[in-house]
Amino acid sequence: MGMSVMWTAMVGIAVLCGIGTGQGAEVAAAAVEGASAAVELCLSMAGMLCLWMGVMEVMERSGLSDGLSMLLRPVLRRLWPDFAEDGETMDAIAANVSANLLGLGNAATPLGIRAARRMSRRSPGVASDALCLLVVCNSSSIQLIPATVASVRAAAGCAAPFDILPAVWLASGISVSVGILAAGLMGRARPMERLPLRPERRRA
Repeated sequence: MGMSVMWTAMVGIAVLCGIGTGQGAEVAAAAVEGASAAVELCLSMAGMLCLWMGVMEVMERSGLSDGLSMLLRPVLRRLWPDFAEDGETMDAIAANVSANLLGLGNAATPLGIRAARRMSRRSPGVASDALCLLVVCNSSSIQLIPATVASVRAAAGCAAPFDILPAVWLASGISVSVGILAAGLMGRARPMERLPLRPERRRA
């Protein structure tokens, strides 16, 4: 709701400024051109995103994603020791991290939401340290294949959209390291009381 108000206000101010400065025609032309460019960008991105979503589906059906999740388990258990014995939560976290490694932000979101919902059962109504760490890792994750960014670059006319890989690996590695360190320091500075896992309600 807040973002809708902000964007509406920005558009309204831009239109009023254009009319006030006698550039209403230019503002209208820019709006039409921007809308057309947005549609072209979405269509251009859709192809590459569909490609990598298909790759993710093939990996899942062939068992490669499960193998990647198993490789990540030792690291994830150290990051979230309270959930090391919760198989479903760890599976959701591992799948979320795997999707982020492939740069599939849209595919990683529902997996992250599922893991967050299971984590929230231990601290109802409060964002626990583990949940905050999940959000940090999901926001600043390491991307081995930045599919979304590459699709935007390809749509903008870049001849080699994946030539940013070294910079992406370095930047994402630093960001996730700093995020994990900051989350750990904040958790120690203000420790949270650990609550027992609430039993799931049986559906009638």
